Amino acid sequence: LQVKLCVACYCCPLSLGPADGSNYAQRNIKLSDDLAQHVWRKLRGRKEFTVLVTLKQERYTSGVILSIRHEDQRFLELESSGQHSEVRFHYVSQGNRTRTETFPYALADGRWHKVSITLSSSHIQLHVDCHRVYERAAEPPAMELPAETTLWLGQRSSNRGLFKGMMQGVELLVMPQGYLSQCPDLNRTCPTCNDFHALVQKIMELQDVLAKTSRKLALAEDKMANLDRCYCERTCDVRGALYRDGDAWTDGCKNCSCTNGTVRCESLFCPPAQCPPDSAPVFVNGSCCRECQPVCLFGGRAYVEGDRKAVHHPSGMCSLFECRDRKMNRVEPPGCPELNCLESEQMTLTDRCCRVCPGHDFCSEGHGCAEHSDCVNLEAGACCGCKDGFRPLRADEAYCEDIDECAEGRHYCRENTACVNTLGSFSCICHAGYVRIDDYSCAERDECQDEQNGCDENALCFNTVQGHRCSCKPGYAGNGTFCKALCEGRCRNGGTCISENTCICQQGFTGKMCETDIDECSDGFVECDSRATCVNLPGWYHCECRDGYHDNGMFSPNGDSCQDIDECESGRNSCSNDTVCFNLEGGYDCRCPHGHNCSGDCIHGNRVKHNGQIWVLESDRCSVCSCQTGLVLCRRMVCDCDNPTVDLFCCPECDLHLSSQCLHRSTLRTYNSGDTWVDGCRQCQCLRGEVDCWPLACPPVDCEFSAVPHGECCPRCAADPREADVARNDIASVCTDEQGATRLGGASWTKHGSECTICRCKVGGDPVRAHTTPRPPGMSRKTKPVGFNEVN
Repeated sequence: LQVKLCVACYCCPLSLGPADGSNYAQRNIKLSDDLAQHVWRKLRGRKEFTVLVTLKQERYTSGVILSIRHEDQRFLELESSGQHSEVRFHYVSQGNRTRTETFPYALADGRWHKVSITLSSSHIQLHVDCHRVYERAAEPPAMELPAETTLWLGQRSSNRGLFKGMMQGVELLVMPQGYLSQCPDLNRTCPTCNDFHALVQKIMELQDVLAKTSRKLALAEDKMANLDRCYCERTCDVRGALYRDGDAWTDGCKNCSCTNGTVRCESLFCPPAQCPPDSAPVFVNGSCCRECQPVCLFGGRAYVEGDRKAVHHPSGMCSLFECRDRKMNRVEPPGCPELNCLESEQMTLTDRCCRVCPGHDFCSEGHGCAEHSDCVNLEAGACCGCKDGFRPLRADEAYCEDIDECAEGRHYCRENTACVNTLGSFSCICHAGYVRIDDYSCAERDECQDEQNGCDENALCFNTVQGHRCSCKPGYAGNGTFCKALCEGRCRNGGTCISENTCICQQGFTGKMCETDIDECSDGFVECDSRATCVNLPGWYHCECRDGYHDNGMFSPNGDSCQDIDECESGRNSCSNDTVCFNLEGGYDCRCPHGHNCSGDCIHGNRVKHNGQIWVLESDRCSVCSCQTGLVLCRRMVCDCDNPTVDLFCCPECDLHLSSQCLHRSTLRTYNSGDTWVDGCRQCQCLRGEVDCWPLACPPVDCEFSAVPHGECCPRCAADPREADVARNDIASVCTDEQGATRLGGASWTKHGSECTICRCKVGGDPVRAHTTPRPPGMSRKTKPVGFNEVN
């Protein structure tokens, strides 16, 4: 499948933003129903596909590139967040769960990019400008798309998630390594994960067949061993008559015998008849072979015993003769019945004086056809013909024998059946554990298709080998044969509904439906060390070391493991060359030596900033820095909503226009620009009329295996490794760190000699510094908590 969505605009660049300040919020780019139906039919059930696009997104904007959805459920969606410098890929996995893969990458930079994202079973890849920037393991997709699925370009749905910028060449490819369509020079030698999983599935199927065959063979060998230990005479039952082993008998025109319980029959051998000149070989009623019979000569023709000859005179009279004792004797013709056809249609026969009408039933006058032979009326007489499933034993087909279609391979029985011969036909018997599909085919019995399977109407039935299993649907509880709804309301943020409208909330949330996050920092639940500050996050919190401090590696919950950073010794200071750095608790000071006239300038980013200079960070337009007597102080921009020139990107709360508000489609609640809230397992923010959502930050779990329980958002430790979720690490390559140790792709570690620098093995092989901010207490050196974003 290849859907070139740019066909709608004649493959020209498609501008998806206001070029002249006009309102773009009324844009609706949706595929026609016919094309959308074609897409979902081809994509349905597939586990390997690629989304390609060439785009130029306005700086710092967020929007949806492609969205395939049905009503409020999105089955596949690709979006780019300029606010968080992320690429997010949403899709539906097994169990109808929506999965979100987040890739830290800034597409919203005002430049053209080629982007492709490929999902191949449990393997996902992101290419940007023909460079593989991310590759990781993921849960396989479950593209069970319903009818009336819609496909949107440049937006999530009507007037939602609008992409701002230009895009072209949007393609959806259902094929292996679809990214090669955009970047043909990339490696194409390796098979995809979907190919590998298909091979593994086929091997498992063959192993299952082998196991079943081995079990059947073992049972057969056991039965044979038991039979060898005893002797039972095998008899033969033929139409109610019982024959002992070795008996022989004649059945019609066949010689039969009973051998070890099996009836074997052969046609009688008829030697050529050696008849004298005044006789001829003919079949006599009841005989299987021709016998010599005397003949009568009449009118130059020979007649056998019993044959008749009618002589019709021109006067209309008729004489009837019959062959008896080698002579043609005249016999009295019988009276002729009245005919119900026209005289012109009446027929004169050679063996009778009475005329007959067309279609006369000669068979009703008597015939010599045996049990498995039918009498067939002809135009001037009758003959015998074998019934279906029988073959003739005599040339005149008066006697016939059954055809064994099973032994001769003349049957139509298919797999999972056994052919059983019957009189005149055959039947296909299903093997044990299989049910009939038609007269010749059987399939494994699916108890779930049987209305008497015992599953509750609110349960799902899962067919198993020689049985089935019932499981209550989500939102119901029970043993599968009886399921009861717990409540009509939906508990949010992982809460458990125990009765109607009553939820037990997970730690960190409160409210009737667990909709409210508990601010542990402001509610007095937490008292962090003076060297740390409390940071509240949805559902949890942590004590983070203040500026000038870093954790000593103990990661205590209250932050008392934070210790002072010696900025002077580590070189993390901004003092100019004419000043001397003095370390302080939680900071440092740039002091001018006695007798010197120091400038008070600062060194920032290898550049000199003059004393008193103020500037905006190039990497963050919302942060303002200043140089004050050798010290660089940075802070978030102060939002003065009364200032008409305030930057609404950094201060969205200052945008009071109604067009900048956001409407939550589910709760119909209106949010002002800058508002944040929790929606399911996402944290959302209203930014000048557009909603940007990202996965919730979750507390770290200190265990090797973890899983996200049903109805919750964050992982918990899993006791059984088989219940653990798929590993989230990137798998493209390994790295060698600064000490020569090998690190797996996606692994993070603290750089040797610099406790404030965390390195990460990225795709490409060389380690990069990920960030230099202190880690939250409780975060392991080896484990990145789910919900924390990597930095590429």
